[in-house]
Amino acid sequence: QVQLGESGGGLVQAGGSLRLSCVVSLRTFSMYFMGWFRQAPGKEREFVSAIAWRGGSTYYADSVKGRFTISRDDAKSTVYLQMNSLKPEDTAIYYCAAALRRGSDGTWRSDYWGQGTQVTISS
Repeated sequence: QVQLGESGGGLVQAGGSLRLSCVVSLRTFSMYFMGWFRQAPGKEREFVSAIAWRGGSTYYADSVKGRFTISRDDAKSTVYLQMNSLKPEDTAIYYCAAALRRGSDGTWRSDYWGQGTQVTISS
């Protein structure tokens, strides 16, 4: 059974930074894409960022490019999301996802999710 545990959420002012962490219990962690999604109140869950196996290619939603950075530490089975220049519209529950895959339509999907961590940005 795959388990994911996020941490690092909180309340910050606009322009501030937060770093999310997600520890994953997946024996072959380094072989999988890892990523982050978010869901704002009243909206559908949306893709934020993904990172290929062994710290390869990274992918970002247009809304976070240049502000967020995804990274991973395979020795610790942990994936991170550094979020800078935060905006009120970044307010959401952020979910870690394991074993992401990208469909032919470009949509990112995952079967394994964390419980989520709340990120709130005040204006």
